[in-house]
Amino acid sequence: MSPQEQINLLKERTEVFHGEAELLERLQSGKRLRVKLGVDPTRPDLTFGHMVVLNKLRQFQDLGHQAILIIGDFTTRIGDPSGRSVARPILSEEEIAHNAATYLDQAYKILDPDKTEVRRNSEWFGEMSFLDALSLSRQMTVARMLERDDFAKRYASKTPISLIEFLYPLLQGHDSVRLESDVELGGSDQIFNMLVGRNLQKDANLPEQAVIAMPLLVGLDGERKMSKSFDNYIAFNHSAKDMFGRIMSIPDATMWVYYRYLLEMSDADIAKRQELHPMEAKKQLAATMVARFYSLETAAHEREQFEKVFSKNEVRDDMPEFTWDKLLPEAQEATLVDLLAATALPAFSSKKEIRRLIEQGAIRMNGEKITEPSMRLVRPLAETVIQAGKRTFLKLTDA
Repeated sequence: MSPQEQINLLKERTEVFHGEAELLERLQSGKRLRVKLGVDPTRPDLTFGHMVVLNKLRQFQDLGHQAILIIGDFTTRIGDPSGRSVARPILSEEEIAHNAATYLDQAYKILDPDKTEVRRNSEWFGEMSFLDALSLSRQMTVARMLERDDFAKRYASKTPISLIEFLYPLLQGHDSVRLESDVELGGSDQIFNMLVGRNLQKDANLPEQAVIAMPLLVGLDGERKMSKSFDNYIAFNHSAKDMFGRIMSIPDATMWVYYRYLLEMSDADIAKRQELHPMEAKKQLAATMVARFYSLETAAHEREQFEKVFSKNEVRDDMPEFTWDKLLPEAQEATLVDLLAATALPAFSSKKEIRRLIEQGAIRMNGEKITEPSMRLVRPLAETVIQAGKRTFLKLTDA
């Protein structure tokens, strides 16, 4: 593929592509590009929002370029202020290490591990002296920092901005200097930070990296960006059942966004899918995503189970089973709330949440809606199917 053809391909689906002319020149020279993507392990799971930039990084790999995945184990101690109205909470070193340990296995579901260079920015920041930090700080002015929209809003509203948050873009930019990256990838909320990397490379007499910003993926609500904070996300590590069900819950308009950015489908192919009934198109999207993270067989099973519940008004035939003896072995009678809490299923995260579900009419027992949180069950108990909401089923037996 010619250098210009590579540029045209890489520009697809991007929101910002800064430094195109310089990148074309490097490709024309035959250089193998060093392409950087940084992820801070603030949470243990990657989400489909991360998949948008990981897909683009894999595209560079497929073209023969070097992918560099930075685990921001040092920068996580500061917390990226991008898009934040308040400072991020501080994580312990143990929490950061735990989260980082899960990232590579998840990232390799998209990336080719044999073509991925993995670095941790504690490698260089852990050795940096305070004098080094002062030298780095001299390369940025407060006025420039306040050009950032999120900082400007916080400053105008008199919301505190810590000095350490001001340092974050410098640290991210310094990663680019240390790695001599030719390209940096990120979400559109990272544009300022990535451009700082270009400036620092220029100050260090290095070739400036191209900056490629990808759109922020909208979450399950179809309105806000996908975020665990909004509970509108799908994680790489979600079960196949939850992944399929969550995709089926998105608005129809959001479905086409997922086809475009997660499956990287062309406009022509999307137009063909739009001729289908929206429910069928969404099932195909959900099945394709589950197949990518699990298998074709698993995807087919989840589609079948979904249709049993939503099209045929039946119950799943693979629901988890619990016995009273294992849940509450000493009790001869118990409230439904106590029994459900003892299952430790995600839908029953607390007794308060279970009571809320019951009061809202979201719990059914053998098909009948339960509305009394104080309801008690007595042994011996006949086989009972309990449904919570649209996606959680369980079978409860006496022993």
